[in-house]
Amino acid sequence: MEQNISNFHQSRINKLEKLKLKTILKKKNPYLFKAKYFNAASDIVKSLTDAFISSAEETIFGDWLEGLAIFVCGEVYNGWKSTTTGIDLEVDKDSIRYIISIKSGPNWGNSSQISKMRTDFNKAKRTIRTSKSKIEIVAVNGCCYGIDNQPDKGDYFKYCGQEFWYFISGEKRLYTDIIKPLGTKAKERNEEFQENYNKMTNRFTKEFIDEFCTNDGAIDWNKLVQFNSKSKNL
Repeated sequence: MEQNISNFHQSRINKLEKLKLKTILKKKNPYLFKAKYFNAASDIVKSLTDAFISSAEETIFGDWLEGLAIFVCGEVYNGWKSTTTGIDLEVDKDSIRYIISIKSGPNWGNSSQISKMRTDFNKAKRTIRTSKSKIEIVAVNGCCYGIDNQPDKGDYFKYCGQEFWYFISGEKRLYTDIIKPLGTKAKERNEEFQENYNKMTNRFTKEFIDEFCTNDGAIDWNKLVQFNSKSKNL
């Protein structure tokens, strides 16, 4: 973890470097900015970038934790990263093949997303049984944090937080043991990230003013809404 946590921090910085103001402006609701009485370019830029970065960080760190879980299970139980659609990890324990879909936390999806996971589990089971017809297969939704006091969902099990890390490692304290190495050089890397973040918001604020403000500095709301929503067909 100490050797690889830097990958997470570098991915955060890479996201900043690739971010384009007009790209995220196209994806946000301009009416909301007006309703919230945002009259400064810097306020809109900060709202845009902070929302994007927060979402991106959740995804980046979720992917990093998934990789950690696969590594841990591989070291302890010879588990392996699955090549089956919708399945992240497979492991054989006590003559049972476990197929595992890893998520960050317990509240990761709506009903249609959970339904898709169930479909992926069923497809994976059919695929595995074509080559090993007698093997018992158990589906697991593993969540890296949180609690679910009713893990048996009928057609799959949902293990969260301590239960998930214990399931893939056999170690009851692993869920707390991983906290310390996560902080390796965090202060230095966060300072580097903040420096890049400040440069980006300064650039974006200047670009926003140049593109969407009048000569006296006021936001040109009509121009902003037209950029976001104007049809090419009307």
